Amino acid sequence: MALAAASGTGPTGLRGQRPIRLLIVDDSAVARAVFTRMIAARPEFEIAATVSSADGALAYLSGAWVDIILLDIEMPGMDGLTALPAVLAASRGARVLIVSSSAEEGAVATIRALTLGAADTLAKPGAGSFGGRFAEVLAERLIRIGHARPPARTGHGLTDGVAEVPLVMRPLSSGPVACVAIGASTGGLHALSDLLRALPADFDAPILITQHLPPAFMSFFAAQIEEIAGRPAAVAAEGRRLRRGEILIAPGEGHLGIRLTSGRAAAHIVDGTADSGCMPSVDPMFDSVAAAYGAAAVGVVLSGMGRDGVVGGRVLADAGADLLVQNRDTAVVWGMPGAAAAAGLACAILPPAQIAETLVRRARAATVTA
Repeated sequence: MALAAASGTGPTGLRGQRPIRLLIVDDSAVARAVFTRMIAARPEFEIAATVSSADGALAYLSGAWVDIILLDIEMPGMDGLTALPAVLAASRGARVLIVSSSAEEGAVATIRALTLGAADTLAKPGAGSFGGRFAEVLAERLIRIGHARPPARTGHGLTDGVAEVPLVMRPLSSGPVACVAIGASTGGLHALSDLLRALPADFDAPILITQHLPPAFMSFFAAQIEEIAGRPAAVAAEGRRLRRGEILIAPGEGHLGIRLTSGRAAAHIVDGTADSGCMPSVDPMFDSVAAAYGAAAVGVVLSGMGRDGVVGGRVLADAGADLLVQNRDTAVVWGMPGAAAAAGLACAILPPAQIAETLVRRARAATVTA
């Protein structure tokens, strides 16, 4: 199958009724040629273009659309991880499959890729071992990603189908901040980084994070969050006490909740399927924080696809707690925050750093009036 001509025209049919359009981004001419040979022989795929750099990908995407971008990490100039948020924004809805020798399961680069917005990762085989089972696995990943329900393509990032409706804002609360519960998914690491770096050391309310990731990645993710935040962070275990100035992260095999025993809060790992279908899910975390702290809790919804956090966000709102959501322009995917905002649950819609400023102002005001 020949390479398709570049076109700025969008797709006209439903995904699955036409070949999946691919952009290959790799500085190795050999890798580009091998991937093209593997993929172009199959009728499910159409190679839209191959480029040798992230800058080349951004230039191509400025005038053309694709369904999936195969992106290498280690490239001269702008590396794949640095480029990933910009590539996602420029693609207006494409999925990114990281294909790199740095993308081994559990590797730091893999965690960063998934939390920055990649749909999946795949490790390149060793030198001279392209082909065979790798070609089959690559095709399987591409078909699975390519036939997933696509998010809406707009000029303001990905909305994941969030309706353009007038947003009703709830008033911000006052009073102390007893606990902050943060939910994130696709693009979450970048948003979490902006938020956590903007929190000063004297903001010491315990922080809970539910990030959509598989169990194998959670310890690596926790280590990365600790480095970013400059405060202790750990994957939550049943019965672990919440401590001021520390971060607990939902394990991949269970939802993060909390229990109060004799006035002391401890992690409670909740089993079972959540309404959102996510594991871990933001909703059970919000539910338990609302039950434990009421109006003294604050929920935060950052970049992510889907509606996880809406059900729990309503429980927070009913308890008088604030729900702060990331704004559209800074989110890789405005699905989760957009759904919470459209449901009328948000008290503020802000960039992550300004969410941090809002938390700090409230905490300091409560200290002054205490």
